[in-house]
Amino acid sequence: MIEARGLDEVIRGVRDDREALRRRWHAEGLFGKQTLNDIWREGAERWPESFQIFFSGERPERRLTLVERNELARALAARLQRLGIGKGDAVAIQMPGWWEASVLSQAIIAAGATLIPILHHNGPADVTFILKHARAKMLIVPERAMGVDYLARLDALGELPDLERVLVIGEHVRGGGLSWDQFLQLSAGDFDPPEINADDVCVVMFTSGTTSKPKGVKHSHNTIIAECRTFGARVDPENPVILVTAPYGHIGSVLDLARGPLTGVSTIVRDRWDARICLELIARYRPSTMTGVPFQMLTMLELVDQGVGEISSLRSFSLGATSISPAHVHLLERYGIRGSRGYGSTEHPTVSGAMIDDPLEKRATTDGRAMPGVEVRVVDDDGRDVPDGQAGEAVTRGPELFVGYSDESLDAEAFLPGGWYRTGDIVVRDADGYITVVDRKKDIIIRGGENLSSKEIEDALAAHPAIMEAAAVGIPDPLYGEKVCAFVTLRAGATFTLDIARAHFRELGMAKLKTPERLEIVDELPRTPQGKIKKVDLRAEALKS
Repeated sequence: MIEARGLDEVIRGVRDDREALRRRWHAEGLFGKQTLNDIWREGAERWPESFQIFFSGERPERRLTLVERNELARALAARLQRLGIGKGDAVAIQMPGWWEASVLSQAIIAAGATLIPILHHNGPADVTFILKHARAKMLIVPERAMGVDYLARLDALGELPDLERVLVIGEHVRGGGLSWDQFLQLSAGDFDPPEINADDVCVVMFTSGTTSKPKGVKHSHNTIIAECRTFGARVDPENPVILVTAPYGHIGSVLDLARGPLTGVSTIVRDRWDARICLELIARYRPSTMTGVPFQMLTMLELVDQGVGEISSLRSFSLGATSISPAHVHLLERYGIRGSRGYGSTEHPTVSGAMIDDPLEKRATTDGRAMPGVEVRVVDDDGRDVPDGQAGEAVTRGPELFVGYSDESLDAEAFLPGGWYRTGDIVVRDADGYITVVDRKKDIIIRGGENLSSKEIEDALAAHPAIMEAAAVGIPDPLYGEKVCAFVTLRAGATFTLDIARAHFRELGMAKLKTPERLEIVDELPRTPQGKIKKVDLRAEALKS
């Protein structure tokens, strides 16, 4: 279709559809004129004692009320302005879920710049691509965190002509860098809020999809606010304290910037998953709600069964980000916790979700109904709607939908006419409107809630001189949802092992979680008549052994 119409024409059509939807959502009150700066100020006035607590295994905890957070963010925003950061600039942060990362994120957006959050485990290859693609003017990293020497990683970055400054959360810096103390000592004066439009892009999240390189997902003030407005309905109003587990660099960490100011919820933030520590936090702060992936739920409940900790304060647990079975929700019920499933992505953060008062079987076997303002169609390969009960691809739109990719050419394949986003997920909708995700068109592996590009893993494997061809598939894992299994054919006389693969991926600067955890050496890969590798056959073969 694109070849027939021409890429430029298709992209113009996507722009026109997006503009029509933007006007519609403004007219319906789903979009407004408030920016995140307005939300932060009003939230602090309405819920001054709402708080965030940041915990780390390697540094002191930090508690910030919304009032304290706003004052600190404005002071940091003034210092960013002193360094020349403002509208039109991109600032990247690669850190664990420390309080500095969260407050600096708010400061960057407050200053009118675009925030580029980067997952802390991304290696130099990914970071270089993201910084170059985003044309980041500034990068913020810790000196050292979770056993990683980030200063050494800086030396491994490629050429970045747009990068002017590096801020290091620590004492030691590289040439031209700025330490945290030096940053705080800047004489910045009062913060001068810039003129910002609620439809301005304020965050670009980079996510791996079906292509070999990360994709920049653009969100505006309005899309983030629209997503967060509905969150209060999923929290216990008598005890609005939640324990969040999404790492910094996930869409969840961006949404946490607005959930508190919009709904009054208080959040407990961990920089890494540790089931034992999280049980201690539950005992201390008595949250009523928790969000996470099945791996986190399972490891926590396993300790509870061993007599470690108690979870009596938890009333609900929202599961998402990876394959969820009915057994997971039923398990939570046995502990007196109302489990629910949700469905979304970085592009469309929450498409559907079950509510805690939905019937158990709906919460256990479906991913809930479309959220308020969200529209979902289920279509066949030709974009035609299929009846309820029949599987098809979910195409979605709604005010929290992203405003396009930073590489606009990707929008041509990502949207159907009318502004419908092609999720690549195969779903079934029942007669009551509940949606169940049953398969994926996108060739990704979801390990512990992280989307991993099969092609990126395959490209890395193919770069090794021993390998002729490679195919990566996700195979079921009881803790992580899926793990990476690589099928490879070798060159004559060559040797390849998992240890060699691990060393090769480290040398390439690839994240550890992208490294194959199972290796199958085969004489040939199964193919279709057109020559495409039949991954369905590979998955079936992996399950046999």
